[in-house]
Amino acid sequence: MALPVAMPYAWTETGTEGEARLTLWPYRSLPVKGFVTFIAITATMLLVPLLALLGTVLLWGILPFILIAVGGVWWAFHRNYRDGTLTEVLTLSPARVDLLRRAPDGAEKHWQANPYWVAVTLYPAKGPVPNYLTLKGDGREVELGAFLTPEERARLASELQERLARLR
Repeated sequence: MALPVAMPYAWTETGTEGEARLTLWPYRSLPVKGFVTFIAITATMLLVPLLALLGTVLLWGILPFILIAVGGVWWAFHRNYRDGTLTEVLTLSPARVDLLRRAPDGAEKHWQANPYWVAVTLYPAKGPVPNYLTLKGDGREVELGAFLTPEERARLASELQERLARLR
């Protein structure tokens, strides 16, 4: 028996008749505790060879490069975690479909349409990525879940079509 796969999105019922909220976020394979452990192990592994150089002038020649390497790895992970704060919130209600996209820098983009006219489109091969997922309505077509895998976008498309059909 296959275990259920955790998706980087969650549906919640808001309590209002027929209203549901979908929250999407980028997948995080390394939790913060794992990040701290990784940096500590990396720093230790890079500093062990320096023990042989203690008390020599060579230590001061190599130490800055090791510090730059550890700092570079830390900066890359920190940037990745900051970029991972991106969220998309899709609210489905009988009166309106709202999409709010919050970028890591705090910028927000809004899109809304009448649920009766919203079309969920999955482009298996003709989009910029496999299984390109869009919502179309009110004269605009917007991408949803750009950070999801192709399989996750396909699964989400079917869930969205089902929920929109129930709203209509």
